[in-house]
Amino acid sequence: MEDHNTTKVVLLCCGSFNPITNMHLRMFELARDHLEETGQYRVVRGIISPVGDAYKKKGLIEACHRLEMARLATEYSDWITVDSWESFQSEWLETAKVVRHHYEDLLAAEENNDDVDTVKYAKKRRIEENNFEGSSQHKRKDLPQLMLLCGADVLESFGIPNMWKQEDIAEIVGRFGLVCITRSGNDPHKFIHQSDMLWKYRKNIHVVREWVTNEISATHVRRALRRGRSVRYLLPESVVLYIQEHDLYSAESEQKNADVVLAPLQRYTGASSS
Repeated sequence: MEDHNTTKVVLLCCGSFNPITNMHLRMFELARDHLEETGQYRVVRGIISPVGDAYKKKGLIEACHRLEMARLATEYSDWITVDSWESFQSEWLETAKVVRHHYEDLLAAEENNDDVDTVKYAKKRRIEENNFEGSSQHKRKDLPQLMLLCGADVLESFGIPNMWKQEDIAEIVGRFGLVCITRSGNDPHKFIHQSDMLWKYRKNIHVVREWVTNEISATHVRRALRRGRSVRYLLPESVVLYIQEHDLYSAESEQKNADVVLAPLQRYTGASSS
């Protein structure tokens, strides 16, 4: 039975997913466990949003491949989905705009549900409202809260000059909220303490410690693939097979965008490629 005292949450994870790894998927599970154990939240959905090619990160392969690998990785999940909207944008989009887009999608979906509900139950509601006039029980249900899910590296990147606009950080953390998965060697609490912006919104930042050591990173996976080493059990098997079938991640692909300035730095500093 649904607990109406809990807040429904949708977790959004943006990133390269180059390629998606088991650790990316674990982040969703860890975040859900942490939030639901507070008794305040019920996580109803997870969204993976791979960045578009215009991000220009070194070694970033085409979005069509990264999307398909993410879809394969989540094929058997009953709550994590993959969204292609960000991936197919012709220009790089700030994360704040992506979060805003998904919030607007949630809002539209809730309004559509309300329309259906109104048509289907209008008569019943009129009877109930006549009997319980003024009762707060019949007010419109709150929207699910959208939170950005990330690793400690993203949190720390907030402090890198020209990587983020301060107003975007304020919107993401202040308006929506952040769930940060941290591993050994990271100290997000110290970083939050040192940042006036993050300290201001610290109650909206949920830090989740991963106690099971897991140092899988997409960078390490790509390096292993370039060297002909096995990556089995670091990625879902379907993703491993897809990489083999399409011969992804070579020495050549790792040099893609090597001489190109990362999109945020281009935009915020006016720097151009060499």
